[in-house]
Amino acid sequence: MAHVLLDLRMVRGRLHGIARYALELARRMPSLAPDLRFSALVPPEGLPAELGALAPRLPLLRALAGFLSPLEQPALAADLARVKPDVFHATSFSLPLFWSGKLVATLHDANHLALAEQYTPAQSIYYRVVVGPRAKRASALVTVSEFSREELAKHLKLSPYRLQVIPNGVDSRFQPATAAEAREFRERHALPARYVAAVGNAKRFKNLELLKHFAADLPVPVVLLAGKGAVAHELGLHENVLDLEELPEADMPLFYGAAAALLLPSKYEGFGLPALEAMAAGCPVLAADATALPEVVGNAALKLPPDDAAAWREATLRVLRDDGLRSELTELGRERAARFTWDDCARRMLAVYRRVLELPSAPGSRAD
Repeated sequence: MAHVLLDLRMVRGRLHGIARYALELARRMPSLAPDLRFSALVPPEGLPAELGALAPRLPLLRALAGFLSPLEQPALAADLARVKPDVFHATSFSLPLFWSGKLVATLHDANHLALAEQYTPAQSIYYRVVVGPRAKRASALVTVSEFSREELAKHLKLSPYRLQVIPNGVDSRFQPATAAEAREFRERHALPARYVAAVGNAKRFKNLELLKHFAADLPVPVVLLAGKGAVAHELGLHENVLDLEELPEADMPLFYGAAAALLLPSKYEGFGLPALEAMAAGCPVLAADATALPEVVGNAALKLPPDDAAAWREATLRVLRDDGLRSELTELGRERAARFTWDDCARRMLAVYRRVLELPSAPGSRAD
């Protein structure tokens, strides 16, 4: 039985989109492909204890060194030599430079190269010295959007046809909250009866500084979930922007479902998973008309120029005041999000593994 090793070393602290991607695949693969054997490479300290429903049920192997640590590459080579998988799926941009086995790599975006000035020189060098050369020798390359395929091909000097697009999905936990559930969530976190949600971090391309130009004009506060406390203060945002401390994974659907809208002004996204999760939870979305976001949201969100604060102000006020528009966006958003499932993502990844392993395709699988 062929052995597939999944990389979960980046699963630590607050879950970002790539960590969620890796976990969603890891917890689905064994039941979808009983003809394959799966295990996962996890951080030296193991996976976080609070993963809840996202915790994978497969053998977990502790890595010798942490994700992107100074000793990562020799330690990863030693881990792979010890485990001897038939395929290693590098689910993030950390690729094994000193291992020549069959490698499937998911590269989510090219922002370390496209936005090199916003990262340390070491991070850009890592992408050029490790990711680029090893990607060229991978057995299969996957990315999550057509935008990312073009970006990666351009910056890594690859043919775009070397990259297969398999979009992310939305878990079925993301459903509209009942009035009682939304009220209980807001009371538990001391949130106002009505708020607008925003997510991201202090990196410039997330463009959260845009909020400082119109948050004060909104009749409700913006509740910012940004991975750590005091981001609003760090960015000099108005007092109408409230920092929300870390949320348990189980509360993420309620965070979106209890909000009047989600603001996503990011200038660079390889995919934009929060937009889909919010739409699935019945939350109207306002997204930047840039990079992969239009591809993900389609016509189910209000798309706005990322630098036009006046447009964001007017659109947010419209959504807050117009019940009909809000209902329309909610319905369109739920229909849009339903097209993206993690089961579909996992099945298409399994077809990639089987192609690399030269195994017959499973009935109903998709390798497009």
